[in-house]
Amino acid sequence: MKRMILSIVVVFFVSVSFAQDVATQNKYKVKGDLIEAILYHSNGEIAQTGFYTKDNKLQGEWFSYDVNGDKTAVAYYENGNKVGTWKFFIGDIIKEVTYTNAAIAKITTMEIKNTQVVSNK
Repeated sequence: MKRMILSIVVVFFVSVSFAQDVATQNKYKVKGDLIEAILYHSNGEIAQTGFYTKDNKLQGEWFSYDVNGDKTAVAYYENGNKVGTWKFFIGDIIKEVTYTNAAIAKITTMEIKNTQVVSNK
């Protein structure tokens, strides 16, 4: 009887451990000429989402999130090169970094002060 209970406990813990590993595995899916990626933090929250080219270069819009699931950045790539205006979210601060020829061309910092929504009904 003790062996049977011990076996059930071992199977339970192994299955719980395996379920957590599966939940945090990165996911990749081919979509046309691109590979969609969903990358996870060790706690199961999404860390990044975006696309790769088939020759493993970052492509298009990428989103980054912290371990609590809050968005921390929006980035843009073209064939592995940094392009466009990236946004970084740090508390009440938004930093915009604009890239030209894969180099930083401009940095803008904004602070979110009042987020009230007013309706004129």
